[in-house]
Amino acid sequence: MSRFRGFADQHLSDLLADLKAFVELESPTTDKAAVDRAGRYLAGRFADAARADIVWHRQERWGDHFEARVGRGRRRVLLVGHFDTVWPVGTLERLPCRIDGDRMTGPGCFDMKYGDIQAVWALRALVESGAAEDKTFVFLANTEEEVGSPTSRPLIERLARESECALILEPSVGPEGAVKLWRKGVGMYRMHVQGVASHAGADPERGRSAVLELAHQVIDLHALNDPERGTTVNVGVVRGGTRSNVVAASAEAEIDLRVRTMDEARRTDERVKARPTFVTGVTTRITGGLNRPPMEETPASRRLYDLARRLAADEGVDLPATGTGGGSDGNFTAAAGVPTFDGLGAIGDGGHADHEHIIVSAIAPRLAWFTRLLAEL
Repeated sequence: MSRFRGFADQHLSDLLADLKAFVELESPTTDKAAVDRAGRYLAGRFADAARADIVWHRQERWGDHFEARVGRGRRRVLLVGHFDTVWPVGTLERLPCRIDGDRMTGPGCFDMKYGDIQAVWALRALVESGAAEDKTFVFLANTEEEVGSPTSRPLIERLARESECALILEPSVGPEGAVKLWRKGVGMYRMHVQGVASHAGADPERGRSAVLELAHQVIDLHALNDPERGTTVNVGVVRGGTRSNVVAASAEAEIDLRVRTMDEARRTDERVKARPTFVTGVTTRITGGLNRPPMEETPASRRLYDLARRLAADEGVDLPATGTGGGSDGNFTAAAGVPTFDGLGAIGDGGHADHEHIIVSAIAPRLAWFTRLLAEL
């Protein structure tokens, strides 16, 4: 095993203390003041522990993003994490941050505050050891990933294009800690249907039901599902009408699309937007589109994985690879043409759920091989 495993074992209790303090700074995406408190703490840990230079990107509506820059080498490596969560302030009263056996619980610990803290300690290990002096590491801390990265996306894409590769500290998959070589692209749409109201008993023939049209549309949209291509379409929310005795004049639906490749993204996006009409006299309108492009596996991302798997094996860790239907900021870095490797953070389970937790015994070996990956890229 490497010197970095010794470092990880020696500092495990300090890392856990950092993580507990960070988790207890609750940071729901829509609460700017709370997110900014958490951001100041995380930026401080990068500055103090890893001697990082901090570059802030102030925001009006969302929390302030920041870059933590470590090193002065000519080769640049981008690390990406977010510290906003889906949990409202006060969740700690119901789901406290604590260690129970081999589990650490707390809102946001798995998705993905552990990954942020792992980056702090990996960069500290590199700085203290003098390793990787030919590189500059840029950690981009995002504050609104959970709502689609509306303001951070251009920043992420620019930093990615300036870097040799992008490493995403999102949590891993399953108890074995599988990393992610692909992610589906995500489309988010809203359908608006306009009909004609009438009395459902006295003048039904004068009406044009938006709800009936919407029912046809839901069936037609779900027919786009194609498991062999990895394409899923889900109409998850529907609304329409006013009363049971009124032919509905309006209706709407919210639609979720997931795709594995850009070719499939273009095909299905066109199909979702080019809606047929099923009820005479009714009109439909689609808004929205692709929120995140697919993160496709490439030969370059496979090479990153092969290196990581070899280093993990040296640390006594088996490192499988997989993919997921969920999106991350890695979708943006990959679409920018930059080799991207995702799922490098926590081993655990329960993202966005009450049973969210990380596995404590997995921390030291994961930190060790991740630090070696940064050193040997």
